[in-house]
Amino acid sequence: MDYGLSGGDLRISKWLAGAALFTALGLISSLAFAGEYPAPKESDWVAHDFKFHDGAILPELKLHYTTIGNPSGQPVLILHGTMGSGTSLLTPAFAGELFGPGQPLDASKYFIILPDAIGAGKSSKPSDGLRAKFPDYDYDDMVKADYRLVTEGLGIAHLRLVLGYSMGGMETWMWGEAYPDSADALVPMAATPAAMSGRNWMLRRLLIESIKRDPEWNGGNYTTQPHAMPLASLLFNDATAGGTQAYQSLGPTREAADKFVDAQLAVPFKADANDFIWQWNASRNYDPAPGLEKIKVPVLAINAADDERNPPELGIMETNLKRVRNGHLYLIPASAETRGHATNVFAKFWKQQLGDFLRTVP
Repeated sequence: MDYGLSGGDLRISKWLAGAALFTALGLISSLAFAGEYPAPKESDWVAHDFKFHDGAILPELKLHYTTIGNPSGQPVLILHGTMGSGTSLLTPAFAGELFGPGQPLDASKYFIILPDAIGAGKSSKPSDGLRAKFPDYDYDDMVKADYRLVTEGLGIAHLRLVLGYSMGGMETWMWGEAYPDSADALVPMAATPAAMSGRNWMLRRLLIESIKRDPEWNGGNYTTQPHAMPLASLLFNDATAGGTQAYQSLGPTREAADKFVDAQLAVPFKADANDFIWQWNASRNYDPAPGLEKIKVPVLAINAADDERNPPELGIMETNLKRVRNGHLYLIPASAETRGHATNVFAKFWKQQLGDFLRTVP
């Protein structure tokens, strides 16, 4: 079965490439809804007495979510990346390529569900009041919360598809193990089914430490946001997402690279430090490898060949995917037009493969 890409053609100016990269890395907020699909609807649902993996309990865990399409359509769950939200995926490059008429997730046929993960968007998070006393959640808790939202909050017993990007991709692997009968298919993107480790975790740890070691953090009881956070976030993003060839084309000279950095530094950074630390630290114990045989449904893993956080040369994906009974990998070829770890937010690179895959899934 061939899931190869033919004729990928993303031609944008350097300025648009930079702006698109900012969007992909979560540095600016873009809610540019495409007119071809139904208007998104935002709602909240409260999970009462939510028990976290370590035994902590929140009497009320608010879960915010966005839906597109008619609830009678085939339900599709889409999970966002770290520091993102459900609405952060409503861009022309992602939703505009997927949810319109005749597109792979045509909203006239599918009911699209885009939750805000625990600690992100408008769902419950440390900055709501508990600050550093907020439960030390992990990806298991986030998957459990989304499952409760789908089954209890929306009354949906079975999903057509679970698809996720980056953190959402990791959660998609975990979803297939925790709830193997709850969906027809899984599409984890920009994620590897193995323990958080190597450079990926080293840089996450350094990102967290850079804030915790800032005196302004004050154990989470700060009065102003730590000054280390915006620069640390930019350093992390430029080191782990964006694509080597893309950065070279955006900064072919020192002067051009300086202009790009100046533009990044000029973007307002509005994150809360506790939210920020909790979001990145949630990945600390991610490891779906021991339970891969539990996955029952077809899987199409989509990664980019220039993904800095999931480098294909390690061979981990190919080795672990062999343990998934119906697993396929589509590796997006690297080019000056791909964006490394951020490539998957541009659905143009993989929407054909998604459509082909879904047509093979009963």
